[in-house]
Amino acid sequence: MQAVAEILAEAAYEEGRQALYIPNFGVEQRGGVSVAFLQISDKPIGAPKFEKADIVIALSRRAVYRTRQYVGPDTIFVYDDSATVPPEDLPQQAKKVIGIPAIEITNRELHPRVFNVMIMGAVIGVTKVVAPEDAKKAIELRLGYKFAKDPKLRELNYRAMERGMELARAAV
Repeated sequence: MQAVAEILAEAAYEEGRQALYIPNFGVEQRGGVSVAFLQISDKPIGAPKFEKADIVIALSRRAVYRTRQYVGPDTIFVYDDSATVPPEDLPQQAKKVIGIPAIEITNRELHPRVFNVMIMGAVIGVTKVVAPEDAKKAIELRLGYKFAKDPKLRELNYRAMERGMELARAAV
């Protein structure tokens, strides 16, 4: 999820907007839940703190539990519904809860390496937080060195982003 936050921050910056990204790994660092705090605004961002998020993305069952504190009545909550979270454990106070079968689809249709990019596409599809073209430019900046070694990765990442946007549109 950290890479997605970086890519979205870069895309927002490319659009001339303010972006603030703060990674948070907690004590578990490897194999545990990491949280990426990302703020994007058309105005200067005064402080990196916030009480409730506009959007929360949870990619595992543990992440669902860890991020619920950031969910309020205006929050869109996106989660990987492969995480088999009981419906009663999803944040009921959220404006909208959207389950995306990202792991299942990346494994079946694409490649597990593009799981995060598919989720990013879903976020873009739901929120329109950045333009898809700017997200692609930011993907190039972040992953261009990998694309130089294996050009097929570019198309795979772009397909994953588009597929995530499709899933989000279908879920809304």
